[in-house]
Amino acid sequence: MTVLADRSASNSPSAASRRRTGEPRWVRPAVLGLLFATAVLYIWGLGASGWANAFYSAAAQAGGESWKAWFFGSSDPSNAITVDKPPAALWVMGLSVRLFGLSSWSVLVPQALMGVGSVGVLYATVRRVSGPGAGLLAGAVLALTPVAALMFRFNNPDALLVLLLVVAAYGTVRAIEKASPKWLMLAGVAIGFGFLAKMLQAFLVLPGFALAYLIAAPTSLGKRFQHSLAALGAVIVSAGWYIAVVELWPASSRPFIGGSQSNSILELTLGYNGFGRITGDEVGSLGGAQSSGSWARLFGSEMAGGIAWLLPAAALALCALIWLTWRAPRTDATRASAIAWGGWLIITGGVFSFMSGIIHPYYTVALAPAVAALAGMGATRLWRLRSHPIAAGLLSSGIALTALTAYLVLGDWQPWLKYTVLLIGLAGAALILVADRLPVTAARGVATVALVASLAGSGAYTAATAATEHTGAIPAAGPSGSAFGGFGGGMPGGAPGGGQGGFPGGGGRGGGIGSLLTTSTPSEALTSLLRTTSAGYTWAAATVGSNPAASYQLAADVPVMAVGGFNGTDPAPTLAQFQDYVKQGKIHYFIGTGSQMRSSSGSDDAQEIADWVAATFTATTVGGATVYDLTS
Repeated sequence: MTVLADRSASNSPSAASRRRTGEPRWVRPAVLGLLFATAVLYIWGLGASGWANAFYSAAAQAGGESWKAWFFGSSDPSNAITVDKPPAALWVMGLSVRLFGLSSWSVLVPQALMGVGSVGVLYATVRRVSGPGAGLLAGAVLALTPVAALMFRFNNPDALLVLLLVVAAYGTVRAIEKASPKWLMLAGVAIGFGFLAKMLQAFLVLPGFALAYLIAAPTSLGKRFQHSLAALGAVIVSAGWYIAVVELWPASSRPFIGGSQSNSILELTLGYNGFGRITGDEVGSLGGAQSSGSWARLFGSEMAGGIAWLLPAAALALCALIWLTWRAPRTDATRASAIAWGGWLIITGGVFSFMSGIIHPYYTVALAPAVAALAGMGATRLWRLRSHPIAAGLLSSGIALTALTAYLVLGDWQPWLKYTVLLIGLAGAALILVADRLPVTAARGVATVALVASLAGSGAYTAATAATEHTGAIPAAGPSGSAFGGFGGGMPGGAPGGGQGGFPGGGGRGGGIGSLLTTSTPSEALTSLLRTTSAGYTWAAATVGSNPAASYQLAADVPVMAVGGFNGTDPAPTLAQFQDYVKQGKIHYFIGTGSQMRSSSGSDDAQEIADWVAATFTATTVGGATVYDLTS
């Protein structure tokens, strides 16, 4: 280990970060090629997914029409209720809609550009520590992770969250280099705005980043703690200003906070989108708590196709990097970076594995940057040390693990590919053991074979993901209709809950068109009715659930009230408030629900409203939908 540590020191990250001017000529074209290829992958054919998640597309539409709706993240431009997330991602989409008009492209392209930005910033972060080769490999791994291609071609908040967290990692690495409080505070600001994209999930990276800085920053322990406290202050300010504004804003002049039961963003933060996700105690969710999970959840059939491909190799790389730098100086940047990325991977992966609340496979996109960074750093470091049997053995093991993982995850999809990847991967792993005794050209050929084998499975699955239309509340990586094998044939701890929060198929409150978790195109007759007869009304129509409301609103381009919010379990509006709106002539139509279901958690106001409308007004059928004229 002493020999390995000494040789590792000669490739110290600080030295790599200082060799900017002496980099080979191929670096810049390679980086530009990576970013261009990523852009093509994430943007090509993007419009095929239509509105993707109509829940957020309708909110972007609302933000494009009303600045109040834009600021609060309202579901409709008349500001009945917000989405059940903070609005940072909607701010980007809403501005895009204002600039370019409402279309699937104006809604989805910002996320694709965030993906390109994430790859670029990840390259820059890893490059500072391990050189351009490691940075390029890390960027390629991120770009070719199926769940990344899924979410960077979709309009959920996860795309912005990932970009901001990678920016925070870059700031942390820069801060560690020279004990810079400014860079550390910049990292804190990025994490704070990540909170405004997806609340407490953004904070899962904090322990790893803080530990890396406290261990490795080249200054006294007292100053390291001072800098860390200043960065924590930056997190609190950049995240807390919005919470404070919403809490202090008079409730009567803003929309109801969706996902809460008391019209409180603090409740949303700490409950439904906070600790409730871990414990399963989420008031307003239509699904109950899941049973205890395990680390195997990430390799189950629900999640494996999105993230599992290089997960074992990344774990092996983390252990190798820590071992290689065990005797290095305290300020060793490679070890610090491994701690930062490893903390990100272990804590976020652990929460996803064991949480009992709502979880969906696409959440794992938050693991992709850490997996990519560790794989890039570990592979290049071990390749440099391949003349040592232990380093060669670790690198060979990582390649073999990746090939075996791809074989298992590919399952019944393209059987020829899984066998090809396995055979080439195992061959590459064996050749790695003797690569140091081969001529330079032959050794490079071995590295190429190993790289292709390691990325072929995930690359093919990523291409299939990008070529597949994805709509609705619960997108999944992979080709349409495929059943990826996973490691256990199912996700331990039960299937994930539905939508932004809810239970799959539980459409009792959904009514109109489809369940609460799906949207479909309303008939031309209904769209025309809403569009042409609703001038002068605050809401052209109301219906239970945000997804059905989004379908009508996007099709007719008129405000539609989402009664009860996403799950139909929010007390917004109450029956008395709805009756008052009807009395004042603010709502023209009510589009009926398909069936009845009362929640064991949350409010029943939405069902009471539907019952009152059905008992009070005459039902008509328009384009297959049950419609009540509330003005008759």
